[in-house]
Amino acid sequence: MLSRRQLRIKVLQALYAFFQSKNDSIDIGEKNLLKSIDKLYELYIYQFSFIIEIVEFAKKKNEEAKLKYLPTAEDLNPNTKFIDNKFIKQLADNKNLTKQIDLLRISWVEEKNIFKKLYQTIKESKEYTDYINSPYNSYHSDKEIIIKIFSKYIASSEILQSFYEEKNIHWADAYYTVSIMIIKTLKSFKEEWDEFELLPVIFKQTEKDNTSEDRDFIIHLFRKTIIHSEDYANLISNIAKNWEMERIAVVDFIIMKMALAELQEFSSIPIKVSMNEYIEISKLFSTPKSKIFVNGILDKLIKELNANNKIKKIGRGLI
Repeated sequence: MLSRRQLRIKVLQALYAFFQSKNDSIDIGEKNLLKSIDKLYELYIYQFSFIIEIVEFAKKKNEEAKLKYLPTAEDLNPNTKFIDNKFIKQLADNKNLTKQIDLLRISWVEEKNIFKKLYQTIKESKEYTDYINSPYNSYHSDKEIIIKIFSKYIASSEILQSFYEEKNIHWADAYYTVSIMIIKTLKSFKEEWDEFELLPVIFKQTEKDNTSEDRDFIIHLFRKTIIHSEDYANLISNIAKNWEMERIAVVDFIIMKMALAELQEFSSIPIKVSMNEYIEISKLFSTPKSKIFVNGILDKLIKELNANNKIKKIGRGLI
């Protein structure tokens, strides 16, 4: 479910924590890396449960309105299109999702204030109004409004993000990544799916032996970057002769070390792919000038490694 770029970013964050902590145990660092990914999946399940719960909150509000001392005609006969949303029912009935929610013991009972504020914002939105007043009533329109609400209001909610950050330290940097995962999953749902359809997993399993290339990828990348850290630092220093090493951002150093590990240790990944990935990651996580610096240094490193036959690629189009 996580893209290779997202996996590289998780490794970058784990390596940064590892080097900053002066930890010398790769095993502990690896455990922390895998734990951070497990926690990311927990946030993924929490966000799904929130989507279901906000519709349940709307249902409760409708019921409460009917019990007013002087209910209006609208209170007594509310538009139930949102609370009868077919797509939400499909999510709520999904056995795999409900099992995960139960395992994590997720409860929103104490967080009524979050739902109250967010639901009011949603209810006043143009998207919600257009949906409620639309004559169309289909699975597609029900699914579309949930994706719109999540993308525009839930994923960008500061109060919800603060709640998650306070709940778990691992979720502070995962919120944006999980939002992308949620949107991708919501879009993948099909009307014909029954309640036994499985949610995507973090690591794709191979059918042959039930192993995961993605899991092996992050562990191998993490370990090789640490094991050869000094060698990679020397390579970078020799190329960046006109730069004072102290002036190179720590994140840039780690990004280039990861790139060197990937170039030399992963024979099936094309050089161009590795190069582009780490340049893009430098744009996201380092200084404004990092893209140019990382691009220039990696370009020279690749030429030197190729000249010394240190990069070996296997497969058509990779050599």
